[in-house]
Amino acid sequence: MDVIISVLALLTVTHKSNLYKLDYRDGRFGKLEVDPEVSMNAQGLSMRESLHSQLRTGFILNLQRIPHGKNYAGMMIRPVVLLQHGLLSGSTCFLENLANESLGFILADAGMDVWLGNSRGNFYSRKHKTLKPSDKEFWAWSWDEMAKYDMPANIQYILGLTGAKQLTYIGHSQGTEMAFGRLSEDAELNKMINLFVALAPVAMIGNIIGPIRLLASYSKNIGAFFDKFGIHEFLPNTEMNQCLAKDYCSKKSMEVLCANLLFLLGGFDIKETNVSRIPVYIGHNPAGTSVRNMLHYAQSVNSGLFHKFDYGSEKENMRHYNQTVPPLYDVRKIETPIAFFTGTEDWLSDITDVGMLRPLLKNVIYEKDIPGWNHFDFIWGMNAPQACYDDIIHLIRRIQQ
Repeated sequence: MDVIISVLALLTVTHKSNLYKLDYRDGRFGKLEVDPEVSMNAQGLSMRESLHSQLRTGFILNLQRIPHGKNYAGMMIRPVVLLQHGLLSGSTCFLENLANESLGFILADAGMDVWLGNSRGNFYSRKHKTLKPSDKEFWAWSWDEMAKYDMPANIQYILGLTGAKQLTYIGHSQGTEMAFGRLSEDAELNKMINLFVALAPVAMIGNIIGPIRLLASYSKNIGAFFDKFGIHEFLPNTEMNQCLAKDYCSKKSMEVLCANLLFLLGGFDIKETNVSRIPVYIGHNPAGTSVRNMLHYAQSVNSGLFHKFDYGSEKENMRHYNQTVPPLYDVRKIETPIAFFTGTEDWLSDITDVGMLRPLLKNVIYEKDIPGWNHFDFIWGMNAPQACYDDIIHLIRRIQQ
């Protein structure tokens, strides 16, 4: 179903670093004091004020904005940056660490106009002009639609509001996949992005490991089960998240188990993990997506190819694509400059898959492979500012010159 994306912009003002008071890295604690950020939304994590602006009809996407940092309130011209989160996450993933460790705040403090996107169906983007989340049609999409409709709508909205001619797009995981997909098909969008920063890049995923790979083997049966019982939403953010974060993961005796819940998905790297923040991470994640989106990922795991959603029959594929199999995305057509950041212990952005993707891209201007990093270190790693974010700031400033 074609939709016209409606974008809801939530404009926040500069953050206050004193929101971040809890840091228990020395490990000398029993039951942690419950961090207030466990249940704080993105507006609360960044600031308390907001302005809402709705455009057009259809899905209503929620954008958050940090227009300047603590030292740049008077700057008239700032580089515009859009951060796009990964699968089952939300904009808060760029704000959930300490203020001096969170990419959203660090970019704002470096003088940038920071925007944070939210994919349709997650905790912040659950509105539609005519559909409700209880409707099956509300969930009839995968990341194909995020790439085709949501990403361009967000970028055009931001450029229109700021008056900028271009912006820097920073994607993590699924956020990179959306960009690889859309930029391979949209020559005009390539011109709107001066730099695409790919954190834990995802396109081909045939070599991933972990539970997602196991589930992919049974995806048809799982999909049929969900459809039979009318389940179309996958892992929404609920009160159970808050309960798990506040009542269990705040206990020292549970911190290893809670950390391993994350590590089992994205790879192990305890040295980069601030265990005091795990209740915050789990309080905000997972943030929900559609069952169809998860089936699309399962298809990609099983095929090892970077392709559009397979509707399951030659007839349906012919109806949607005018061919019997889903088309491949041709990333060789991407013109936008790309910066690649990868981790050697990333289970979801596997080095073999990345190695197949990289030679197909003709305009990679920067590459960094970080030893020992897993999938989540790019957003939550304690040393991310030094190992990754400083490089990003340098690249953005260089591209502006």
